Amino acid sequence: MKALRISALLLGAVFATGAFAQTAPAVTSKIKDHRTQPEVFFLQEGDVANSLELLPPPPDMASVQFLYDKARYDWGKAQRKTERGEQAFQDARVDGDGVPRAFSEAFGIDITKDGTPEIYKLVVGMREDAGDLATRDAKNHYNRIRPFAFFEEMTCNPEQQEELSTNGSYPSGHTSIGWATALVLSEINPDRIDEILDRGFQMGESRVICGYHFQSDVDAGRVVAAGAVARLHADEGFNKQLDKAKKEFSQLKKAGKVKPGKRNN
Repeated sequence: MKALRISALLLGAVFATGAFAQTAPAVTSKIKDHRTQPEVFFLQEGDVANSLELLPPPPDMASVQFLYDKARYDWGKAQRKTERGEQAFQDARVDGDGVPRAFSEAFGIDITKDGTPEIYKLVVGMREDAGDLATRDAKNHYNRIRPFAFFEEMTCNPEQQEELSTNGSYPSGHTSIGWATALVLSEINPDRIDEILDRGFQMGESRVICGYHFQSDVDAGRVVAAGAVARLHADEGFNKQLDKAKKEFSQLKKAGKVKPGKRNN
């Protein structure tokens, strides 16, 4: 009887410790794409190019490329107490109306929920396709330390440092958002392509100025952004919204509400 009781106890322990794991339900990660957040995604996980396969590894800290990252970090710090530094501080805000507001001047008309609803919906709707899906695989794999943490210095906005320190620096999601948005808005308003692309480029440089990203993170962000835009053009939902945005812009332009670009002068 004693042997039977011991056997029963051992069997119970086996079940309690999960030795029969094949019978347990599989653990799945939380879905974060168009299926759960359609207001900021057009695509689903796996639709965009895999950033881990697309990009080279971030520069080794003993490499010449990292010396360039360090030089650009020093350049960025020197800009912080200037007008350009203030712009970099503002460029850090990409949630809500942040991206539409950032591109309004370059685009030639204010991009707002009420004034340009279709263009606004397009810009906000593709934000995390570029900022998250396009960067996710490489970010999670490399988990690169951010420059402010590496150099143990402050950024242009210390309030964001704790949040940013929880995810990798390479590639830059903010840069990808800015460059992808610039590419799409340039398609809608090609007369202001110079202004729009420059604005998108500068949003990436702002990340260096603030100390949030190394220059190599920013450069990689533009690569994955281009890939995300190419994939978006193969998505039915994106194309429908893009057509609506183009029609809306055409009407605004005919009404004389769009400022002419350099190419019109």
